[in-house]
Amino acid sequence: MPKTSKIPTDIAKLSFEDALRELEKIVGQLEQGKVELEKSIEIYERGTHLKAHCEAKLKDAQSRIDKIVVAPDGTVGTEPAEVS
Repeated sequence: MPKTSKIPTDIAKLSFEDALRELEKIVGQLEQGKVELEKSIEIYERGTHLKAHCEAKLKDAQSRIDKIVVAPDGTVGTEPAEVS
């Protein structure tokens, strides 16, 4: 993880899908091994921020998902869904 865990503003503005696409591109570049060392370090650090951003977006989405439940007394309500 980079020295700072603060996600850069340009990454924070990305949608989950855009951040994931960019992260996949970075992984591809690093796997090919054709990137110079300094550039590799730079894009690796960006990748860690993209990963953190994607994880935060998924966690936020999960926390907003509710399931409808019926209590034993017949009342209907919601509770957080357990998403695996």
